[in-house]
Amino acid sequence: MKSVYIRGVDEPLPEGEELLWEGSPNTAMLARHAFKNRWIAGYFVALAGLATVLNSLGGGIARGLWLLLLGAVAVGLVTGWAWLVARTTTYALTDRRIVMSLGVAFPSVFNLPLEMVGDAWIRVYPDASGDVAFQVQGSDRIGYAFLWPHVRPWRVKDPQPMFRGLVEVAAVGEQIRSAVKAAHATAEPILERREVVYSVMDDDGIEILSNRRPDREPQKA
Repeated sequence: MKSVYIRGVDEPLPEGEELLWEGSPNTAMLARHAFKNRWIAGYFVALAGLATVLNSLGGGIARGLWLLLLGAVAVGLVTGWAWLVARTTTYALTDRRIVMSLGVAFPSVFNLPLEMVGDAWIRVYPDASGDVAFQVQGSDRIGYAFLWPHVRPWRVKDPQPMFRGLVEVAAVGEQIRSAVKAAHATAEPILERREVVYSVMDDDGIEILSNRRPDREPQKA
């Protein structure tokens, strides 16, 4: 049987595990909704307008143009970062887990078993794009900084992993909910807290950092 790989993950899926969906954030949607490039642009436009109105005619126009230039640079940097994040991110859904391959500088893999997902929170924007966040149950705390920006905003105390900037998010969200429901129907109740496993690899795919305890057997990503 041919091995199935998730993009960005060196190990193939274990035998019997089925890949249901795989995708990546859309750069424009990520820049707009996660990195707020439009808000940044609006901020600099407002500053430029105030500088033009409140200062003398000649100096005000010069300051306004300078602020517009700074704003264009800021928006360009943010959008470029969104492109890098989108290019190095893969989201995947199997019949057993949620997988996130992340990292611009240091590739990392985040695995969340479906039986540990309490619910999938779906946010749909007017353009039909959106985000899917996962309520985690029966787990030790997940690092907000480790997951950012792939985490639900402002949930620092109880971080929720998040698929961001998805096109046609409603269909993906319903597929995730169906997979979670099927996993819960066959899973045993969670009686103790468990770890959500995430690992950081070097360029050769060798794990250099993980939250696994020494007494635990390594898990395939």
